[in-house]
Amino acid sequence: MNGTPCRAPLEERALVEYWLGELGEADEARIDEHLLGCAHCSARLGELVALAGGIRDAFRQGALQVFVSDAFVKRLAAQGVRLREYRVPRNGSVNCNVTPEDELLVSRLEAPLADVTRVDVVVHPPGLPAEVRQDVPFDPARGEVLFTPNLAQLRAMPSHRLRLELIAVDDAGERLIGEYTFNHTA
Repeated sequence: MNGTPCRAPLEERALVEYWLGELGEADEARIDEHLLGCAHCSARLGELVALAGGIRDAFRQGALQVFVSDAFVKRLAAQGVRLREYRVPRNGSVNCNVTPEDELLVSRLEAPLADVTRVDVVVHPPGLPAEVRQDVPFDPARGEVLFTPNLAQLRAMPSHRLRLELIAVDDAGERLIGEYTFNHTA
């Protein structure tokens, strides 16, 4: 990064919104002008763009296991990403696999979420201790949580069973929403 510090550095949020094209015309013009004269903030924007590119590449290579939104999945589909989707009913199971052509595997976990404010997910990987993912994104109106497993890891695994639990968390404590079982064929 340039050794000359910025006297009025742009906030990261503003840089991200600028890069995503989410600013109004006046704010975009203000940031354009600042970036043209500030090597420090321009370098920070470059770092954010590089980081986003790395995350995008890791995601496209199936190297991440994450919970995502439906809008995110639709955006990827519109960009031509080859998706395989499985819909799993509450307290249900699905037989599943992944092919070499699949770029993203999306599991739609159906659940009654209308009165839920926070969802945690307990992942029970075969032969390993349970992992808790806190405060995952969910869509109460659609009644679903979208899970994308690590495809690189999944492709290397033998046939197995994976179980997920959706947990509602609120001031009263925790309650089980549903269980979901994936019977994966290698």
